[in-house]
Amino acid sequence: MSTRSTGTGIMIALVSAASFATSGPFAKSLLETGWTPGSVVFLRIAGAALILAVPTVRALGGRWHLLREEWHQVLAYGVGAVAVPQLAFFYAVQHLSVGVALLLEYLGLVLVVAWQCLAARRLPRTPTVVGIVLALVGLALVLDLPALGQDAGLRIDGIGVAWGLFAAVGLATYFLLSGHAGDSALPPMVLAGGGLIVGALAFAVLGATGLLPMTFESAPVALAGVSLPWWAAVLELAAVAAATAYVTGILAARVLGAKLASFVGLSEVVFAVLFAWLLLGELPRAIQLLGGLFILAGVIAVRGEEARVQPSAVEAGVALGVPAVGERPVVTDDRVELDGVHVPTAEHERGAVGAMEHERPL
Repeated sequence: MSTRSTGTGIMIALVSAASFATSGPFAKSLLETGWTPGSVVFLRIAGAALILAVPTVRALGGRWHLLREEWHQVLAYGVGAVAVPQLAFFYAVQHLSVGVALLLEYLGLVLVVAWQCLAARRLPRTPTVVGIVLALVGLALVLDLPALGQDAGLRIDGIGVAWGLFAAVGLATYFLLSGHAGDSALPPMVLAGGGLIVGALAFAVLGATGLLPMTFESAPVALAGVSLPWWAAVLELAAVAAATAYVTGILAARVLGAKLASFVGLSEVVFAVLFAWLLLGELPRAIQLLGGLFILAGVIAVRGEEARVQPSAVEAGVALGVPAVGERPVVTDDRVELDGVHVPTAEHERGAVGAMEHERPL
């Protein structure tokens, strides 16, 4: 993974985190008019599924066999990465303060590291451990947990903690499934679109059975001192906070890997504070800005380790069988197909080089 691709991946991950963070102000504007969290989440996911329906079909390009062969990926993403984190967080905040619930949910980055270490059968390296500590301290500061404790607003009980940890499992599942790459990996648009359909169906069943209360209102909402129709807030939640957020999240995880993507994903809470300031007039405290710096330091620590473990150009060349300087290249008899004509690879390369030299002499 080159520095350029890593930089691009981080930018995409930041777009995803910022998109997710917009859900706070817009969802709060609906909740203040009488909507329930279940109804907000349902329309957010269902709307995103509708928005991505056509792009998903186009991304498939008639390859419907991909869904038949990899249906378990779509089901796991829809249930584990879309429905579980939101449902668990919804129940967690009924027993915990929002800040505590978020802190428990974002323990998912620790689960991502633990899973990868178990798979590789090795302990996490020091930069990763340092990055985890810095990121979690920064998260606690951004959520302003010390102030919650002083104001007696810090609520903790066992059921809420259990739901918060369940949300952490869902968040880890989101990053691990998003970062899955290989021949069997579905295109990002297909995975996001299919997963959102599964998630929407899951919430529809929960709402229809009464397990997830849903109340819908038609009163206008207020954002940044401006009155908007209710459907404008729902459209933003569906198009930006869900559709854009999930697609870019998968793209970022494919480029960065699940671990680094999960650390960059912590910036969501920083963006949430900034959007609350811009749209709701909730001025951030200095300690929250300091927390953002801690999270950034954690990302830098993990990124530094990722850069060190990447093979150098020479090592990559040896691994791929590229001859070293002074060695004679080995020409195989592998053939390539060009316009229906089988041509030996070496001859094809000589022809290409000759054409370049004829067009632009060296």
